[in-house]
Amino acid sequence: MNQLRFRTRLVLILSLFAIIPALLLTLLWSGTVSSALPLLSGRAGWDSVASTGKAAIAAARQAPLSSAQRAKLDAHERELRSSAEQARRFSFLAARTVRLVAFAGIVSLLVLTGAASRVAGHLSRQLSRPLDELVRWTDLLAHGQKLPPPAPQIVAQSGSGEPVTVTSRVRGAPEFEKLRRSMRLMAAEIEEGRKQAIEAERLRAFRESARRVAHELKNPLTPIRFAIEKLKRDSPYDLGDSIQVLETESKRLERMAASFAQFGKLPEGPKSEIDISELVTYAAKSTVPDKLKLDLEIAPGIPPVLGNHSAISGALSNVLLNAVDASKADGAIKVQVSQARIRDRVAVRISVTDNGSGIGPNELEHIWEPYVTHKPGGTGLGLSIARQAIWAHDGTVEAKSTLGEGTEIALTLPVSDNNGSRS
Repeated sequence: MNQLRFRTRLVLILSLFAIIPALLLTLLWSGTVSSALPLLSGRAGWDSVASTGKAAIAAARQAPLSSAQRAKLDAHERELRSSAEQARRFSFLAARTVRLVAFAGIVSLLVLTGAASRVAGHLSRQLSRPLDELVRWTDLLAHGQKLPPPAPQIVAQSGSGEPVTVTSRVRGAPEFEKLRRSMRLMAAEIEEGRKQAIEAERLRAFRESARRVAHELKNPLTPIRFAIEKLKRDSPYDLGDSIQVLETESKRLERMAASFAQFGKLPEGPKSEIDISELVTYAAKSTVPDKLKLDLEIAPGIPPVLGNHSAISGALSNVLLNAVDASKADGAIKVQVSQARIRDRVAVRISVTDNGSGIGPNELEHIWEPYVTHKPGGTGLGLSIARQAIWAHDGTVEAKSTLGEGTEIALTLPVSDNNGSRS
């Protein structure tokens, strides 16, 4: 009903803007013509001239006239009679022409009214439908629902047989389509912000749990380590294998406690400008073993990033270690550094690609979650720690994978403020 009322008001307003001027012009034209035509005929004047002319001619005939004078007088009388007859005929036609003009004016007004109604209806549809659509979109955004998908694309063939993609016609003026794109972009940003807020809350809970687990693990590990050292010195030889198991498992618990402790806190310490090219080069060469092929591509002119060196280095190392574990015995790892943009800011993108077995779509969306791992003895915190560090620097992480081909992990970091103008 709101849409109907809005369209009705819009049609009435647009129609009145067209009909009222047309009505006034028609009335003014009809009135002017009906008033001007009788005046142009001059019948009253010609009747007066004919009456006085007859009297003058009759008086002139009483005087003695020559044959030439009488001939001229007869010619004048004929001309006067003809002019009076012409005036009566014009007056007769003018009286009927006024009615014809009035009828033509009414017909023209009806035609203009019909045309104005059609144009007003078209314009109202062009305005009300997109506006109603955008109003529905705002309701969807307010309730956290997804917007309708973009207009479908039609694939046709050109004259040469080549496929041509044609976007189907959208409603409203091009400005409405621009507004639709802006609202879709805004909806995507709102959805991303909502996801990050939920994820941040989950991570806060995970960090608190990890901090407590790390604390509980570290307390007994110290006396356990001392006890193992004492057993190694004083125990009989036949207990050596058991002591070795205790030592190995205690070290694994120490590594797990360290991982929990690292995940349980955000990057700390002062920020400084980091040479990403140098950091990536060092991390790649020190992490990727010689048995794997390393392809390192760093674009020239990479700007520095303002951040915590150890946190970014640790995040990249975790990603590289995952790539090493996923690679085959004769596998290859490709590391690329390039410039990018993130939220209209100049950024640096670091991507690590392996040629391992890949990750399935259902598993890929969970690789960033804490405690999710497919490696024996793993804690599932490596990629979570990496994402936590990148998010702390206002960056983004993404993962792409194809089963049987490999996985790509990308870390994107905005550059330092004094380099924000660089492109």
